[in-house]
Amino acid sequence: MNRLDRNHSAVTPKRDGFHLDRPNGKVFGVCAGIANYFGIDPMIVRVVFAAGTIFGFGSFLLIYLAIALIAD
Repeated sequence: MNRLDRNHSAVTPKRDGFHLDRPNGKVFGVCAGIANYFGIDPMIVRVVFAAGTIFGFGSFLLIYLAIALIAD
């Protein structure tokens, strides 16, 4: 195993653009896609979207649906 193989993890940020991650996602793969793009845990993004939906009176839900419809 060379140095590049050891440094490559399952959660690496993708710099070729944002895409939905449907195989690892729960509903549309929006939160998993955002987490993959930024290289963070998808559960953190899901908690932020849930809190934003509750405390933002549904505005994050509209953002989530817009991303789901616009992204690939």
